[in-house]
Amino acid sequence: MRVLHFFKTYYPDSFGGVERTIHAIAKGGLAHGIQSDVLSLSRDPAANTLEFDGHMAHKARLDFEFASTGFSLGAIAKFNELSARADIVHYHFPWPFMDLLHVLHPPGKPTIVTYHSDIVKQKLLLKLYTPLMHRFLSSVDRIVATSPNYLESSEVLQKYRDKTEIIPIGLDDAEYPRASEGVKGRWRVRFPKPFFLFVGVLRYYKGLHTLIEAAKDVDADILIAGEGPVEGELKAQATRADLTNVHFIGAISDLDKAALLELCTAFVFPSHLRSEAYGLSLVEAAMFGKPMISCEIGTGTSFVNEDGETGIVVPPEDAAALAGAMKLLSEDHYISHSRGRRSALRYANELQADLMGRRYLNLYKTFVQGGCR
Repeated sequence: MRVLHFFKTYYPDSFGGVERTIHAIAKGGLAHGIQSDVLSLSRDPAANTLEFDGHMAHKARLDFEFASTGFSLGAIAKFNELSARADIVHYHFPWPFMDLLHVLHPPGKPTIVTYHSDIVKQKLLLKLYTPLMHRFLSSVDRIVATSPNYLESSEVLQKYRDKTEIIPIGLDDAEYPRASEGVKGRWRVRFPKPFFLFVGVLRYYKGLHTLIEAAKDVDADILIAGEGPVEGELKAQATRADLTNVHFIGAISDLDKAALLELCTAFVFPSHLRSEAYGLSLVEAAMFGKPMISCEIGTGTSFVNEDGETGIVVPPEDAAALAGAMKLLSEDHYISHSRGRRSALRYANELQADLMGRRYLNLYKTFVQGGCR
């Protein structure tokens, strides 16, 4: 069986949450006899077309971008070529150019779309795009939502409930290093007090302004790992508040991330907008058996982190509630440890990459073996 994945970006140009999901599906499929190709756009397609973990990452030239949407004339011929070889075309939403290409050049193969996120930020352009979006979603054979929470809260997905199924995103713990005592020891020297950890790109929807506001009422260090567009604003906010327990530690290696996940009291993930559709960083925290704190925004974050089971879910942009959750996990060791154990169980039972891969395999089989179309 051969599957073509199509999304606007992929390794080595970019390797964010959607790209990591595509990678996990493609890599995991090899054990089940699934050959994968991934087509994306690149400013340098010749240099960035390569083999990656057993599948080909093909590139078409990125001609221009508008409102975070890449466009490419060259992608049309490349898509037609690769889809002709495929048994299934697997789209990854959202990407309006992809919708347009599908409508104008239907591949004539079974089509699946993983619906990663609603379009949240571009509200004005969304009104213009909506007719094309619905034509695209109406024409594909199956839609996959990444959590039951997102299916219930998405007005778009509700229109296609009868052909939508749920396959949660999973990660492979074998791909994550385990830090040596020496690496962990260096971090212990640097941060000897108990600490809470955030890891991610510093973007507008991550809710870190609320985390910094909450920090003044928390007797623990807060480590913010990552870089991003709002980094300067956040550092200025912490400086104005004269906070000594908030530490921006920048981008970190996978080995250092593993060390900090082992050492932290809990993982805090205060995203406050629906742009945070799932939260792979929460899956990583669950993998390491850590209690989690997140916000109720109606997305997959509350699927990964179950309130009262694997951690605590608080209202978005509520600094007092966030501080209260951090105090509880730092002061009540029984609650902290028990929720950490349940977090590890949730990873084992629901959030492993192999489980996600087998679910997609079963879905693919319904089409390739003469199932529904």
